[in-house]
Amino acid sequence: MNKIILYIFISLFVNLAYAQTDSLSVSIDTSEIPIHEFKEDIPERYSDEDFDYTTAEGEAENILARIINWFFNGLQDIFGIEISPELAEILKNLIYLVLIVIVIYILIRVLAGKEVASFFGKKNNVVAPIHFSEEHIEKIDLDKLIQDALSINDYRLAIRYMYMKTLQELSVKKLIDYHFEKTNSDYQNEIKNEQLRLLFKKVSYLYEYIWYGKFDLNQEKYDNAKISFDQIKGNIEKIG
Repeated sequence: MNKIILYIFISLFVNLAYAQTDSLSVSIDTSEIPIHEFKEDIPERYSDEDFDYTTAEGEAENILARIINWFFNGLQDIFGIEISPELAEILKNLIYLVLIVIVIYILIRVLAGKEVASFFGKKNNVVAPIHFSEEHIEKIDLDKLIQDALSINDYRLAIRYMYMKTLQELSVKKLIDYHFEKTNSDYQNEIKNEQLRLLFKKVSYLYEYIWYGKFDLNQEKYDNAKISFDQIKGNIEKIG
């Protein structure tokens, strides 16, 4: 047993000595190392588009940027028009600005409705408002205002003017005493003829429902409402 232990100890000692001797035996390379110098024309040699890493492409760009770049590249390939990176950036910003304005306009139209559309529309398509508190209703050419409203298909405004036309006719015939501060109920109570009073009550309801309720009219609904205004107009002419 003692011999075995002695044998193992001697083997470990021999291997350790050999390993130390082997680790110290390092061969030295005495060959000359060639020195390579950079050439002076490196910037010119690597100035092609393949070595331009300043422009993000592929996944780093959004779809719109890719479309714009494709358009600019098409101009250069087809017509030979070369656009500098600075000019291309300016044109991109302008395109973004135009698109933002269009989106805002669409959102305003969707959220605010047709009244905003008239704001952006041509001035000659807007019927000038009238101020009944500033002049007597008999001096206003309501027939022209009705036709102007119908010419731009603003049927709500046409109904408003038709109702004012009814008040105008009643005032001319001395069937009511017109004053801009009076209510529709005040005028209704002033009308002595029962049939005329019922017709006035009907057109007053239509006017208040359509105008103040902002009821959106089309041609068909306007024609149906106009029947009641034609009826009271005929009745006023008979009484007068």
